[in-house]
Amino acid sequence: MMTQHERVLDYLTGGKKLTCLNAFAELGITQVASRILELKREGYMILKNNIKVSNRYGETVTVAEYYMEEQQ
Repeated sequence: MMTQHERVLDYLTGGKKLTCLNAFAELGITQVASRILELKREGYMILKNNIKVSNRYGETVTVAEYYMEEQQ
């Protein structure tokens, strides 16, 4: 069984972008910012964009979108 830490790292190294929304839906993780901080402290270069999305009430909100640049 993979830990949350490992699931986040696997997801990001697979070239996918992660938000709090898809972290819960796809990985079952509610505290994604904490997992990102752990990975950054281990030396992983994780980048962040703030993106606007619509919530369930149709309101525009800003969420963090985490990603890793492709290694050359």
